[in-house]
Amino acid sequence: MDEVSLNSEPVGDDDADGFEIEGDCAMTEYVGQAGIIQGENPLPPAVGMEFESYEDVYYFYNCYAKDQGFGVRVSNTWYRKSKERYRGKLSCSSAGFKKKSEANRPRPETRTGCPAMIKFRLMDSKRWRIIEVEVEHNHLISPKSGKFYKSHKHLGVGTKRALQLESAEEAQKIRLFRTVVIDTEDNESLDVDEGVFGNNVDYCNQLKLKVGDAQAVLNYFTHLQLINPNFFYVVDLNEKGCLRNLFWTDARARVAYGYFGDAVAIDTACLTNKYEVPLVSFVGVNHHGQSVLLGCGLLVGETTESYTWLFRAWLTCMLGRPPQAIITDQCSTLQTAVADVFPRASHCLCLSHIMQKIPEKLEGLYEYEAIIAALNKAVYHSLRPEEFEAAWEDMMQRHGLRDQKWLQVLYEDRKRWVPVYLKDTFLAGMFPIQPSDVVSSFFEGYLDKHTPLKEFLDKYDQALQTKHHLEDLADMNSRNSTYMLKSGSYFELQLSKLYTNDILEMFKREVEGMYSCFSTRQLNADGPISTYIVKDQVDVERNRREARDYEVFYNATEMEVLCICGLFNFKGYLCRHALCVLNQNGMEEIPPQYILSRWRKDIPRNYVLDYSSNGVDANNPVHRFDHLYKCVVQVVEEGRKSEDRYKFALQALDQILNKLRLVDNQSM
Repeated sequence: MDEVSLNSEPVGDDDADGFEIEGDCAMTEYVGQAGIIQGENPLPPAVGMEFESYEDVYYFYNCYAKDQGFGVRVSNTWYRKSKERYRGKLSCSSAGFKKKSEANRPRPETRTGCPAMIKFRLMDSKRWRIIEVEVEHNHLISPKSGKFYKSHKHLGVGTKRALQLESAEEAQKIRLFRTVVIDTEDNESLDVDEGVFGNNVDYCNQLKLKVGDAQAVLNYFTHLQLINPNFFYVVDLNEKGCLRNLFWTDARARVAYGYFGDAVAIDTACLTNKYEVPLVSFVGVNHHGQSVLLGCGLLVGETTESYTWLFRAWLTCMLGRPPQAIITDQCSTLQTAVADVFPRASHCLCLSHIMQKIPEKLEGLYEYEAIIAALNKAVYHSLRPEEFEAAWEDMMQRHGLRDQKWLQVLYEDRKRWVPVYLKDTFLAGMFPIQPSDVVSSFFEGYLDKHTPLKEFLDKYDQALQTKHHLEDLADMNSRNSTYMLKSGSYFELQLSKLYTNDILEMFKREVEGMYSCFSTRQLNADGPISTYIVKDQVDVERNRREARDYEVFYNATEMEVLCICGLFNFKGYLCRHALCVLNQNGMEEIPPQYILSRWRKDIPRNYVLDYSSNGVDANNPVHRFDHLYKCVVQVVEEGRKSEDRYKFALQALDQILNKLRLVDNQSM
């Protein structure tokens, strides 16, 4: 038993006399001109809250106490024999009772035995967690009483010297306005707060911002809120009120998620590769197969806590509807956070990112080229799990790779990244299944390792506008241009009336690929279900093709078709092997369950777009509202510039309202 209490005599938790702890508390950023701590923590203490240090717990509770109107005392601190603190208790300054004094004129009793307190302990993660809370007092408290307690003064706890300001790189504190804080321990714990940007000292538990970055973020978000009424952002503050993590998204992304939220990739490359902008992006694909942004975040680091907070913020923004599949890079902290926040989603690891790491991880090995060929064959050409297992084992044994730790970890995670294990997961074309498939960043060309945050905010708008413009052009081409049929296939003719041109181009390759399937034969039949073998010529190496047998199941009663290649779930349209079986059974059209609404061009999608006056769909109430709102905001911006402009704008708006009412009366 190596646990001891710092108290010199045995006392209970509730009646322990207070004493000062050793060491300085990092409280500098809240010291005001009058030397009194400025209360900045509106959140009450709750079981499960975690902090970076013992001092952070004290500071948090002290700020809360200042806000509520009571002082704080250290009731107990427990130490191990190694002199490491592992447990503590903070109480209201009115806790317990003073010892009886033998003095002739003892001071009057000011304590009331108040039970208000928090208990906290050091966890295995080296963070301090609150384990017990009592918020009720047995005496009156009031933040307006004008009484200042010893704990609120600007000296560090337990020290007699003033704290020194640290002015390294400028750090900014973002306080919330018109937004919410989400506690990482409780997804339903939401609080609303108002505040401003302010300057603070730099801490490792806060976002590293350069001079002017915080003001640039505030200006940008304020601008977006003016022109976009459904713009959404969430700020995560550390225990000292400093910005730690940030999430934002716009109205268009929130609406788009309703159409394209089945599969989502979470891009953490900027964070992993130590970009100046620690960006995390949520990305889906639209009805043209183009990338669509579904949200962004800036994180303090690659920690499970930060990822968990960001994912919960994003999920809250998307009204609690998780995606069916999530694709991320290979990272243990990511996997932990995804499992916690999205327990029902299929979590896949991006295959192309894994394969791109091969040179870094394996290039120095003997017979490197042969290893790459064997790995590619196992990953890309296995049709059944047992084929992959056999090919992997052969590669490990043939090239003596059993001690290669990176490959060992890959094998343990194989069901998350090897295509043969993911055939039952719908991935909407976001998961690469061929070496030629490339996954690029949404902000490629707009963001590099050295791009400053302020510059990125400008380029962020450029990237979005470019993507939106490309989608608008693709919409127009799909609606207005006549798709040129080349194969004469009924299947292609059917989808040309329904699908967008880009998806049709991809589907056309499967229609044309039917001609490389030189044999389709029925293997057996079990009631309505028949099994077919389709022979196909496939590329296995450079300039070498090989005949492969593909097993296809067909249910004539339900008009269901399932191919062992799994292309439908990977890409969202039927493969050439399934089309051959449908064709052999006299089917002239693709069954309706294989016509996906996410690819259709004839479905109106109510994005909140940045429409010009010529681009508004007047029949769509969402478009009408959005465009009118932006027009009115422009009037407000001009009208506030002077008293004359204000009066003129007010008069003009009154005239408009009167005319609108007149229109209503005439239509009745």
